[in-house]
Amino acid sequence: MSSQQEIEKKIYSIFARATSSLGYSEVHGRILASLLAEKRPLSLQEISKKTNYSLGSISLSIDFLELLGVVRKFKKSGDRKIYVKLEGDLLSALKKIVILKIEREVKEVMKEFENYKNVVKEEKTKRILNALENELNKLQRYVEKLSKVKL
Repeated sequence: MSSQQEIEKKIYSIFARATSSLGYSEVHGRILASLLAEKRPLSLQEISKKTNYSLGSISLSIDFLELLGVVRKFKKSGDRKIYVKLEGDLLSALKKIVILKIEREVKEVMKEFENYKNVVKEEKTKRILNALENELNKLQRYVEKLSKVKL
């Protein structure tokens, strides 16, 4: 591997660290980095080579990114390879992921709070539960508004 290829892989890794702080895994970040850098659709094999991940890891990660609407897989006529292209922009995709994570977590916490409502006896604990539930409801409303913001 040439020193330029090593530098390229390190650059992808650095970008992946930045995206991981926003909810992506390392492999997702490297896939996105390679697609953003090339500015063209890439085959699974090309992405695997650029990211140093196996085809299996790349394929699973791309399935997840496709589910989120970040990328789209397709085949070219007369070619058996699967290609991947970015859909939309990175910022919109990150927004979607952050919102989905918050919504999922709030929903789980609210469900747990409901379970405690049936067993809590002390007034102080009930007040704590209600206060925190109210804050979560505010967060839910904020996330709903945030999801409607156009970037």
